[in-house]
Amino acid sequence: MRIISGKFKSKKLELPDNKTTRPLRDFVKENIFNLITHSKDIKFNFKESKVCDLFSGSGSFGLECLSRGSENVIFVEQNINVIKILKRNILKMKATTNYDVIENDVISFLSSKTIRSNLDLIFIDPPYLFKKNKEIFNLISKNFKNILIIFHTHIKNELNIPLNFKILIEKKYGISKIVFLKC
Repeated sequence: MRIISGKFKSKKLELPDNKTTRPLRDFVKENIFNLITHSKDIKFNFKESKVCDLFSGSGSFGLECLSRGSENVIFVEQNINVIKILKRNILKMKATTNYDVIENDVISFLSSKTIRSNLDLIFIDPPYLFKKNKEIFNLISKNFKNILIIFHTHIKNELNIPLNFKILIEKKYGISKIVFLKC
């Protein structure tokens, strides 16, 4: 796994050696970033954007955003062993102070009173068997407006997207489904 573009281009990322995470494959990540960058339906600019990488694992998505010019990335991960790898990947990129690593579960983080409502993009990449997608959507709807959401899941998973979310693009790559939404 590597960084695809930007100031950290071609840097390799360390991955957890066990099955506690499901890494975002380079092929899928590259297609996500091509859609973000070139789709007329999305219209997103990484320069000075504020991004939240939920279930961040090794940090692949958030580090790609920093590499492309995002102003700040919040990495949310609850597994302490995976956080150690995430922090090593951040150090390897020599990222400056424009990131926060939050050791917490996603529901608690989204429920927190200190959550920042000025985010531009939220990337959600839960384990395939995660069952609280509806709760995540409800918390995002409560805390954010006019935000781009990218949800990565298994093609067989139903997301039960609330009516106040607009589906911009939905793509399938092997067993992965990527849904771009606006709240």
